[in-house]
Amino acid sequence: MFERCLQKITKSCRFLIMGLFFGYFSNAAALELVVEDQHGSKLANAVIELHFNAEQLAKPNLPVATMDQVHKQFLPELLVVQKGQQVDFLNSDNIRHHVYSFSQAKPFQLKLYSGQPKAPITFDNQGVVVLGCNIHDSMVGYIYVAGSKHVYKTNKQGKVTLPNNLLPIELSVWHALQTAPLENKKIITVSAKSKHTITVNTSTPAPRNTFGSKFKAGNDS
Repeated sequence: MFERCLQKITKSCRFLIMGLFFGYFSNAAALELVVEDQHGSKLANAVIELHFNAEQLAKPNLPVATMDQVHKQFLPELLVVQKGQQVDFLNSDNIRHHVYSFSQAKPFQLKLYSGQPKAPITFDNQGVVVLGCNIHDSMVGYIYVAGSKHVYKTNKQGKVTLPNNLLPIELSVWHALQTAPLENKKIITVSAKSKHTITVNTSTPAPRNTFGSKFKAGNDS
């Protein structure tokens, strides 16, 4: 009877030790970053990019990404791609759009079209590409072209989880509403702490008028 009780206690202790052991290493294997604005509000869609040397950035063939246009909005509002990746600009609306960008990273334009352009656009330079529509001025979208394959977006709670085995690491933080110029990125070095909170100063953009409300053409409705 005594031996049976001792065996049960030993077995329970073994499972407890194993649980603590794996719990410790699972927690140690992840680093949580939280991005918030100057008022403490969490920022979704902040881009976190880890920076390595060029030898670590070799990429396989990258899939063609998609930036759609739905209900006179770019979808997604923020698309993250890697340097050299191609993007298809679908138009799922029943009206035509004229997509353009004046951004230094990729100036281009797709004149009035519906459906899908004949060929995707290649984004060869890293940086931020701001998208607009020459017909519907309220349409604004962003393509973040990363130089690293280690690039992440924060969720609705402003959080992103990184593997601890990459630390310490230098990383950059970017957000579309930052008060700094859009081509700027906040550079920080992250150590082996389990949680970091990063503050990005933001501003609320002024509402934009719709081109279509001032100038009705045969391509709009």
